[in-house]
Order: sequence, then C-alpha cells, then structure tokens
Amino acid sequence: MSFAERLRKGDEIAYLVTLVAALTIILITALLAEHLWTNSLLSRQKFGFHFLTSRTWDPVNGNFGALPFVYGTVLTSFLGLLIAVPVGIGAAIFLAEMAPRKISNVLTFLVELLAAVPSVIFGLIGIFVLVPILNQVVPPITDHLAWLPIFSGTFYGVSYLTAGIVLSIMIVPFIVSISREVLMSVPTAQREAMMALGATKWDVTWKAVVPYAQRGIIGSVFLSLARALGETMAVTMVIGNVPEIHASLLSPGYTIAAVIANEFTEATEDIYLHALVEMALVLFVVTMIVNAGARLLMLTAGIKEIRE
Repeated sequence: MSFAERLRKGDEIAYLVTLVAALTIILITALLAEHLWTNSLLSRQKFGFHFLTSRTWDPVNGNFGALPFVYGTVLTSFLGLLIAVPVGIGAAIFLAEMAPRKISNVLTFLVELLAAVPSVIFGLIGIFVLVPILNQVVPPITDHLAWLPIFSGTFYGVSYLTAGIVLSIMIVPFIVSISREVLMSVPTAQREAMMALGATKWDVTWKAVVPYAQRGIIGSVFLSLARALGETMAVTMVIGNVPEIHASLLSPGYTIAAVIANEFTEATEDIYLHALVEMALVLFVVTMIVNAGARLLMLTAGIKEIRE
C-alpha cells in the first residue's frame, strides 16, 4: 500500500497525530527540567552541594540551605506511607478478594471519589477536625512516652505528625485503587490451583494472590509516595511552616513544596528566587525517580503475568 493510500485511509494521519502527542509530553518534561536547571544557576554556583546539607534559611542575608525542607518532606511522606500502606493494602485485598461484588463496586466508587477531593479540602479537614482531635489524644500519650525523642516537647496541633496523617488520608485512595486492580488481574488459575489443594479463602489470598501481585502493589506504594512528596496546600496548612529540624514528631516543620508556595512571591532578590527554584529542581528529580521506579515495577509485574 502506497503512502498516498495509507494517507487516504487515515493510517498515516493517526500515526502522526499520536506521535506528535507523545513527543509533546517528552518536550514539555524536557523544557520543564531545562527551565528549573537554568533558573537555579545562581544558587547552584554560590552554594553547590552545601545547599542540600545546610540548615540555614536566611533570606535577609541571602544564605540558603534546603536541609530542613528536605527533612520535612521525607519525614511527612514516610509517616504518610507508614499509616496508609497497611490500611490501603488491607482495603484493596478486601475489595478484590473478600467483599461481595456489589459491595466491592460501591466501595471502590467511593474510594475513587475520595481521590478526586481537592487537597485544600483535606487541609481544612486537618485544621478544623484533625487538629482538635489530636489536641485531645496526644497529651495523654506524651505523658507516658515523653522519654522518647519522637514524642518529646509540647504539642501545639500543627506538626510533622499532623501533616503525616493528612498525607496518609490523601494517598490511601491511590493505594487502594491501583492495588485492587492489580489483585483482580491475577489469573483465576492461581486461585483455583490453591483451592484444589484444600486451602481456605484467606490462604488463597495471602499465599497465592498477594505474592503474585506484590510488584504491582509495591508500584502503587511508590506512586503514592510521589504524590505525598509533592503535596503542597494540605501540608502547608497543618505542618506549621518552621524551617527547623526536630526529632520530635510533635514539632512544627516545613516541606519543599510548602516553602515554594509560601515564599515564591516574596522572592525579590535573584539569589532568593534561584534558591527556591533549585528546591523545585530537587523535588522534580526525586519525584521523577520515584515515578520511574513505580512504573518499572508495575511493568515488570505485567510482563511476568503475560509470560505465565
């Protein structure tokens, strides 16, 4: 078939349109990386690698260090995962394997609706619902566990802990939705083979289904981690926004996304602006690495399923 004939049939047009769409995504990503790299030049030249290890954040004297923000980002994301992973995976197992199909479909729909809630709503819930609850719950705990560094100090409501809990609520729907789809994609033969040996429903789920889908489940956790790392508004509203490093989870802190959102309009000096852009570059690189790792794990899981 000649090029003209394929063009008339629409094959070449469809190919070119979809190719342009794919290349556009790559171009946008490349331009974004180039923009971040170029506009962080002054900060990279002045501070070098010390930018990532310094605790100082002094816009007045033009001295900037990203360590408190990197620390806050990593800590709150870790707390979010620590809470969300067992809840999310447990819910996904229930929806995919244990619940009747009608109940599973209704609950899955509700979970997907939760994933669509704007982050600022979660921030408001954190301020007006979660903080008052924690103000009642945390003091009795600290009375007995204040000797632990992570529970030391006075709790004022806004803290690493509050931000971690809000993040966990936000990322649970992603873990549930993706993990459920991965679990439901496990071949029926895996279940039937186990049941033929006299296994119970839970034995089939835990020993046959979950191990088969574990890479996809891990991929869902990594994708949720990428969401947690880049979350801005909800965390900004409940973390306290203090550029310091504390061992206690009850202390206020700061994250990379929060400081960029709060201080970008105040950055009148070039070095100040470039320091904020460099933190955006750090967040961009980390998020890309996490997303790439998640996609690779899920792709590997898909290849394994096809081969088997």
